[in-house]
Amino acid sequence: MSKSPANIQRIQKELKELCESPLTYASAGPVDDDITKWSAMITGPENTPYAGGIFKLNISFPKEYPYKPPKVRFATKVYHCNVSSSGAICLDILKDQWSPVLTIGKVLISILSLLDDANPSDPLVPEIAELYQKDRASHDEQAREWTTIYATE
Repeated sequence: MSKSPANIQRIQKELKELCESPLTYASAGPVDDDITKWSAMITGPENTPYAGGIFKLNISFPKEYPYKPPKVRFATKVYHCNVSSSGAICLDILKDQWSPVLTIGKVLISILSLLDDANPSDPLVPEIAELYQKDRASHDEQAREWTTIYATE
């Protein structure tokens, strides 16, 4: 019997943990038969403009995982200064602050936290960051509108 590569063993371990202890705010798992390609869903945090939304994400694990971060993108359009129109996410743990001790569960918590608390000082969309800082009510109204349009069934 051939041994799975270390990255596959690690991904299988994380999947098992997610199945045994499901997250209350998110779910994630493989797409079809490819253990390195996952889809995930997170629910918009309460008391934010994203509340009530279900946001879909695509996750792909590189061969070097867990030594390199997974690639995570929003599949659902989201009005947020740290999320590009293509779904790219500006989050330090998905870039230079990645550590092999992090798991997909922790990544999803961090993305949820980013929805709750944007980082306008490191934006992917400067116009949204500017509105966030100058007119939070208008920003939140726009984010709520996008959540209603794109993130509700």
